[in-house]
Amino acid sequence: MNHEGARYRVARERTRIEDELRRLVATVQEESPLHQDQTGEGHEAGSEMVLEEVDLALVADLNETLAAVGRAEARIVNGTYGRSIESGLPISHDRLNAMPLAERTVDEQNRYEARVDAGRLRIVTGDAATADPEANR
Repeated sequence: MNHEGARYRVARERTRIEDELRRLVATVQEESPLHQDQTGEGHEAGSEMVLEEVDLALVADLNETLAAVGRAEARIVNGTYGRSIESGLPISHDRLNAMPLAERTVDEQNRYEARVDAGRLRIVTGDAATADPEANR
């Protein structure tokens, strides 16, 4: 594993995410006073609220991705970058080039996402007893 290349790709992701976060946070901060000043036209107020909710969801998603950057940086320092966090198997160079924050092999990621999706389905259908996808490993 080329650790310098990994450091560069992960640092580039950090910069991209931090730039996007700054832009979104500024947008949300600009929009908030508009909601307080609105005169009550329901459709327009509702549309603005939906846009702000989308922006807030994007900020949350970017914060999660920023946490993944931190985990990737820690794996680089520890010498485990490029290996699956589940099995320790090598993650392909093509995958890491395309997704520098990848934590699992493609097969492991597919299984992980299926477990998460199954957990979400249980939450939506009301089966809270088995809603934790990590409990089903």
